[in-house]
Amino acid sequence: MGISIKTRQAYSEIDEFLGLLSEEQRNEIPPKLREFFKEEKDQEYFKNIDKYIPIKDQHLKEETLAIIALLNLQYWCKDEEEKKRLQMIYDKNEEKYQEALYEKYNPNDIFKKKEKALIDENIKAKENMQMIEYKEPIFKRIVDKILNFLHLR
Repeated sequence: MGISIKTRQAYSEIDEFLGLLSEEQRNEIPPKLREFFKEEKDQEYFKNIDKYIPIKDQHLKEETLAIIALLNLQYWCKDEEEKKRLQMIYDKNEEKYQEALYEKYNPNDIFKKKEKALIDENIKAKENMQMIEYKEPIFKRIVDKILNFLHLR
């Protein structure tokens, strides 16, 4: 399976972001990884990152921010204590994300939600249901009257 368009666009943003860094910071990232971002990026997608605006205000893709965080942790962060602090923050964020996913897709509640939806659907169907009075066709009623009158029924 190939790389999604969203990921390729994130690679474009990363490549552009790396272009804004100093030569020293850019060289701390392995050349093969920089080349990978260049080759796999969406060639038709341009973000126009402004180096005078903070990253959080650039409206970058989540994937881009995640890759920048990983690059920071892996290559730019030299202080071991800072690395541990960042790792703890990332771990907490991952826990929150997993809890949100579990709450949304809780296997214990999936059937309850489906059952509740079916019950709600049945209630709506009953509310919309109307009693219809069945009447026999006029010709049949006339024939029945004649047969009753002649005591053939």
